[in-house]
Parts: sequence; C-alpha cells; structure tokens
Amino acid sequence: MEIRSISEAAPDRRPPAVNEDLVLTGPDFAVVLDGASAPRVYVDSGCRHTVAWLVMRLATQLATPLLTHSVAPLVDLLADAIAAVRASHADTCDVSNPDSPSSTVAMVRFDADHVEHLVLADSPIVLRSTEGRVIVHSDDRVDLLPDRTLETVRRLRNQPGGFWVASTEPKAAYEAVTGTTDRAAVEAIALLTDGASRYTERYGHSWDELFDVLTTEGPRQLIDRVRQHDSTSTLSGKRYDDASVVLLQGP
Repeated sequence: MEIRSISEAAPDRRPPAVNEDLVLTGPDFAVVLDGASAPRVYVDSGCRHTVAWLVMRLATQLATPLLTHSVAPLVDLLADAIAAVRASHADTCDVSNPDSPSSTVAMVRFDADHVEHLVLADSPIVLRSTEGRVIVHSDDRVDLLPDRTLETVRRLRNQPGGFWVASTEPKAAYEAVTGTTDRAAVEAIALLTDGASRYTERYGHSWDELFDVLTTEGPRQLIDRVRQHDSTSTLSGKRYDDASVVLLQGP
C-alpha cells in the first residue's frame, strides 16, 4: 500500500510548539498516537515527564515488534509497550496516579490476506471498501462519560464502566476495539487523531466527504480544511488541536 501522512501541532501553541501527536509507519503497519493534553488548571500527575515523552516512548516500544514482523496480536504488542514504558519511569514517578500522562492509540497491520485494526480511545480508523462503503472503527466510551469534570475523568479513566487509554495500565490494551478485514475488500484506510477527525465529528461533514478529500487531495488538504473551520468556529471546547492523518491506499 502507498502510505501518506501528516502530523501538525495546533497553530495556537506558543514556542516551543510541541506536537503531542505522533505518526509511526512501516512497510506493513501504521500507528497514530494522540497524547492527552494536560488540563489548563494544575493537576499533579505524579509524573516528572511530559505527555510528548510518553507518546514518544510508546512509539519506540511499538516500533521494534512491528518492524521485526512480530505475529503477536496487536493487543499484546500494545500491552507490552505500556508495561515497558511504565517500568522505565516507575522509579522516578508515581505510576499509580490516575492523572499520569496518557495517549490514544490507532494501529493497523496488514499482510497479503488481512488488515488488522486496533483503536483505543478517540482516534478512529476509517476504511473504504472496494465497493465504496465507508466503515468507521471507533471507541466512543469517553463520549459516554456523565460529564467532563476533572473528578469524573480521573475516577473513570482506565476503569470498568469508564474509558481506557494507554498510560500506566497494560490491561487497558485488552479493552481496545479490534478486528480483522479481508485485504481484498479494502480500497483505502485512514487513521486520524481527533484533531483531524473533527472534520466530521465536530464540523458535520460526512465520513464519505472526509475520505473524498483524503483520496483526491491528500492529508495536507484535509488538515487545511479543518484549520479553516477551526478559525471561524463558535463552538465551545478546544478551538485548535494537534492533527494527524495516515492514509493507506492501493493494492
């Protein structure tokens, strides 16, 4: 498959403009991570490291098994990566703190016959079939929280009945949305952080429209269109966000 990608920090970030998204691709896989930005009010995370540090460490731990063509299930690769990152700072940080830095995960791995996917938290994977049908693989549990107060999010993060993210609990990997699709039935695949998927989820364009932009004009144009919406939006919530897209297309 041809792989095209873009990852861009939110334009309203002041220098140094750290991008808390990360894209990792290889000959038969793609990964998108979206670190959860720290709240505007001070919250003691118990961790001396930044969200960007966590994202980079997770990507590093995922890269080796993916590049060496591990046949282990994606959930096992993710659980091992979370465990390794936890161990790497357990001596310096309180890894039991529920506010420890965290990240979403979207992963695909493919071979001649199959496409595997994994989605943890709100970074969706969207497939277009050879028949033109668009299929969305998403994890909407964060949207089902009773509210978004710091107390509620803290209480329900990586807990049954709440939502799951990649942070310090390897068991979160086994709560991911996973599945397998016949490779021959897939025309194109998009992995998106919510800073890019907001083209549909926030601004009301259909997934078909999003895919049309990606496949005819490319990932850069999708982000440009999102930024145009961002700049004029009167909706509540975060105006700008880091935005990342990976597009896999072709036989």
